[in-house]
Amino acid sequence: MARIFSGIQPSGELHIGNYLGAVKNWVALQGTAESFFCIVDYHAIVVAYDPALLRQRRRDMALGLLAAGLDPDRCTVFVQSDVPEHTELAWIFNTVTPVGELERQTQFKDKAQKQESVSAGLLNYPILQAADILLYLADRVPVGDDQLQHLELSRVIARRWNAQFSSDGDYFPEPQPLLTPTRRIMGLDGQAKMSKSMGNTIGLLESPEEIWAKLRPAVTDPKRIKRTDPGTPEVCNIYHLHKAFSAADTVTHVATQCTTAGWGCVDCKRVLADSIETELVPIRARAESLRREPGRIDDALATAARRCRDIAQETMRVVRDRMGFA
Repeated sequence: MARIFSGIQPSGELHIGNYLGAVKNWVALQGTAESFFCIVDYHAIVVAYDPALLRQRRRDMALGLLAAGLDPDRCTVFVQSDVPEHTELAWIFNTVTPVGELERQTQFKDKAQKQESVSAGLLNYPILQAADILLYLADRVPVGDDQLQHLELSRVIARRWNAQFSSDGDYFPEPQPLLTPTRRIMGLDGQAKMSKSMGNTIGLLESPEEIWAKLRPAVTDPKRIKRTDPGTPEVCNIYHLHKAFSAADTVTHVATQCTTAGWGCVDCKRVLADSIETELVPIRARAESLRREPGRIDDALATAARRCRDIAQETMRVVRDRMGFA
């Protein structure tokens, strides 16, 4: 059976960008293969952070993932730091990864430009990502376009380690991408990717009133100034959110109403709010159930950690043996 791995940073409550760009796809994939979904808290510490806030965000993320539909009976949802072999394998992969491969990573260059002091952790981030994936010998990784370069580096690392230490040359698989159907979700400002740090998100567990308060002023077609101006749906972020949340016939109707000026932008947003609400109602209900029984989250994470440690320890037994440590 194929093995899937993917991870998400503990940024706190899930927002609809996380959900559409990753988690909804994970829910669809669970059960189609042996699936591991990881809260990657070691990745979250490459920049300054508050330890107390990290603990809370880790917990909030676990609740959100389970509420969104990940089922511990059909997949493995766990916290990265509960499995110390992640960092052990990352150190080993450091020894076979050329610095030049790390420095040419687009995400590193973009993030480094925004920081006065760049940590080695930021540079080595994709090595830890490779260790996350390969520790479980995963051969499929659900990703968005922005992670394809990192995944290519994971294949390079697997190839280089295999060439040096695997007699048959293929102990570690070369993981292939499973591109998510909704690849890039723009924020409500229409300018940047949806991100909590940008303040342009809608939380997955927010109330209908809170969602409408954010949706009503959201940026639409910049050329549509008056209610009577016809619009261009393809350039409108609200239209693309309709394609993610609304039924196909609703999406078609939205496009018609926009191009003919049959609706104003507020009308379009009200229909989108209804579509979002339809999808989020059961997620909120599951979240409320988990809040009433927090032990279910603890049990799910503890069981998953034990399973992951068993797999990770076997991987590292082989790695240590082939590298001369055992």
